[in-house]
Amino acid sequence: MTAVEMGIPSVRSASLEGRPDVAHLVDRFARVARDLRVSITEKCSLRCTYCMPEAGLPAIPAERLLTAGEIVRLVEIAVHRLGVREVRFTGGEPLMRADLEHIIGGCAEKVPGIPLAMTTNAVGLEHRVRRLADAGLTRINVSLDTIDRDHFASLTRRDRLPSVLAGIRAAVAVGLAPVKVNAVLMPETLSGAPDLLQWCLDEGVALRFIEEMPLDADHEWARGSMVPAERLLSVLGARFDLDEIGRDDPSAPAVQWRVDGGAATVGIIASVTRSFCADCDRTRLTAEGTVRSCLFSDSEIDLRGALRSGADDEELAHLWRGAMWNKSAGHGIDAAGFVPPLRSMGAIGG
Repeated sequence: MTAVEMGIPSVRSASLEGRPDVAHLVDRFARVARDLRVSITEKCSLRCTYCMPEAGLPAIPAERLLTAGEIVRLVEIAVHRLGVREVRFTGGEPLMRADLEHIIGGCAEKVPGIPLAMTTNAVGLEHRVRRLADAGLTRINVSLDTIDRDHFASLTRRDRLPSVLAGIRAAVAVGLAPVKVNAVLMPETLSGAPDLLQWCLDEGVALRFIEEMPLDADHEWARGSMVPAERLLSVLGARFDLDEIGRDDPSAPAVQWRVDGGAATVGIIASVTRSFCADCDRTRLTAEGTVRSCLFSDSEIDLRGALRSGADDEELAHLWRGAMWNKSAGHGIDAAGFVPPLRSMGAIGG
């Protein structure tokens, strides 16, 4: 299923009027994109309520997906022609691609020295993490909202918590660093947030809580039922001493808090209540090969069609620059008349 078939406009070019003559991915608000997120599939082994419909997303025909070779080529263009300095593979669930090791290995060969990361639910990760690390994977983020097995099964519609925990431990064991856990704040898991933090401290992995955004496939998100960062801090503060130490760099989404005066920290990504859009440095490729400059924009630029029509690397880079030049100022969640994007998080990639 293409972006157009999903009701999302996809165009071949965008206006470059007023854009400075520079190679990198700059937008009208002087932001520069250096962090590339590459969705490689719409398939997932879980059905998280804030991301996927219960039946899963509509299947994308294989011929519509970027091939491993096409992904590697676009990553190479992003790094060598557009100034990208970090690459993260997402889904759906990237472990659903049998050729994931080939994708990572190809990118590691073409863009040596560039960190190659992956966001995953870690189901089955313990069986592949050694091969992925050997291929060139350097970092990993695991989506895990609770360590309560019943709550996990309810949120994800699958009873796979033991596999996720095994995958996290396997990633640590093979030396991937850092290993981070991403937890979406939900009313039903808020009381268990201190237990999740303690588990991460005990396992030596970094935890980041994320405010829930209106990116669910069922479009049931409501501002009034969202758990804000301030409420989380109150719950965590009843068990831990937290001292705010800020962001690692201006473009980092997580504000870090020191835990109990030690070296360990917990991050809080307040995507809704403390927007960091003004410092955003991300660009995204969907699994079908379109550039999406913002999670909340339904405007996409088709690179796959151009690539398969014989466009050379500079032509593809030019299209990509146009997509980023026209990036919006922010997600606009608080604006009157805000409309969530047609695609859910699972269809966009994190």
